[in-house]
Amino acid sequence: MVLTNLQKNLHLSWRAAFGPGAEELSLLSQSTPQSYFNRLLKDSANAPLYLDAADKTLTTLLSGMDDGAKKQQLTADQKKELRVKSRNDLKSLNLAWLNQMINSKQQLREKMSLFWHGHFATKTINIIYQQQLLDIIRTHALGNFADLLKQVSKSAAMINFLNANQNKKGHPNENFAREVMELFTLGRDNYSEKDIKESARAFTGWGAGIDGAFIFRDRQHDEDKKTFLGQTGYFNGDDILNIILEQKQTAKFITQKIYRYFVNDKIDNLNVEWLANRFFKNNYDIEKLMTDIFTSDWFYEEKNTGTKIKSPVELIAGIRRILPMQIQNEEVQLLLQRLLGQILFYPPNVAGWPGGRSWIDSSTLMMRLRIPQLIYQGDAFQMKPKDDDDVMMGMKDRAGRLDYNDNRSLPEPGIKRKGFGKKGQQIKAVIDWHLYTKQFEQVSRENLLSSISNLLLPSKNKLDEFLLKNYVNAESREAFIKTATIQLMSTPEYQLC
Repeated sequence: MVLTNLQKNLHLSWRAAFGPGAEELSLLSQSTPQSYFNRLLKDSANAPLYLDAADKTLTTLLSGMDDGAKKQQLTADQKKELRVKSRNDLKSLNLAWLNQMINSKQQLREKMSLFWHGHFATKTINIIYQQQLLDIIRTHALGNFADLLKQVSKSAAMINFLNANQNKKGHPNENFAREVMELFTLGRDNYSEKDIKESARAFTGWGAGIDGAFIFRDRQHDEDKKTFLGQTGYFNGDDILNIILEQKQTAKFITQKIYRYFVNDKIDNLNVEWLANRFFKNNYDIEKLMTDIFTSDWFYEEKNTGTKIKSPVELIAGIRRILPMQIQNEEVQLLLQRLLGQILFYPPNVAGWPGGRSWIDSSTLMMRLRIPQLIYQGDAFQMKPKDDDDVMMGMKDRAGRLDYNDNRSLPEPGIKRKGFGKKGQQIKAVIDWHLYTKQFEQVSRENLLSSISNLLLPSKNKLDEFLLKNYVNAESREAFIKTATIQLMSTPEYQLC
């Protein structure tokens, strides 16, 4: 099947971005895929806006303190205040980044950032650490992978999550050394246990202060010789990362993971081999790798279209992009993320979200299908998120629960479950339909349903229009467009891109 420009650009907009925005719908038919992608590149060229959600009293509390005794200088009440403010600020950071995914023109940058957010998965409720790491990821999302790897490795979020602060001469902690190879660069079975032990010695002395600054404690660093991946020397942590980057296997592993995320869960070995070789020769230039993918003819082959299940964040952002809306209670989006299984900044573990079919089970599918109706009609819903100890950040056994009556809450200790209550939750949204309905001004009434379907569903996942008409309000042209759109968004087919 030969795809039209509209179909190709819709495919591209969902893979390289978060679906088409209402203001750009006319471009989908008028632009070639090459020009559409060039526009995505141009819009994502500038450095991203720094997202600062940290309470100013929190940052003031940390500033000006002697780093060697900061924790000791804090009283018990101050420490409690830090934790409470940090958890609340983390919710704000979640919504701030989600709004960037929805509203920013830097769609390719934000989509790549979401990928790296899962690749370099960390769990910490420290808002300072999280927003510093997010800025590193968003800044280098389309830059050089070597720079990204090195800065993430030295971030306070990663150092604390993988116990690098406890990695000392004579008592090496192997957590970071193991994960940096298994999950971030080489992939399993491409290194030995000895390589883990030797590289852990090289990373001794790495740490981070309470304000997030990287610290190298030279007295805690093992200065003796190490042998790593066949090379011997007086290696430090930077040396280890450089040796890892010298391995073509690193380029291949990253390329495979990017291919699964942006192209197809099933690897095409020839395509990946070609991409990985170019990625390595181009010195790990991420933008060039993504250009190779999104401008290749095979990217638009039928086997690669309509095969990916949208992640929860992609689903929420995509609906809000094509149907601009104001949500009065924005915090309800945190509950939606929890119900669907993907809370930003709360990955299930160091491996990140597995994606693919793991996004769908009986409960999440039903919730996915209901979201468009809930937005359109404002009905209340009553569902309980799962008690997943991974998502609960290991706090389940310490009474870590969501207060389901307060959709602003994220997992935190000391909150007892209360249930939803009688009224449940609402998505208090007002949709601005103008830019969307304008797209169909020149479409005849008999072709309306087909035209809407072509815009919303993958080219090979069409529905029976005769059946669908039974569920559409045909009292007016405007009512027809609105209800047909909501009904199509409420189908299993819409979950694919």
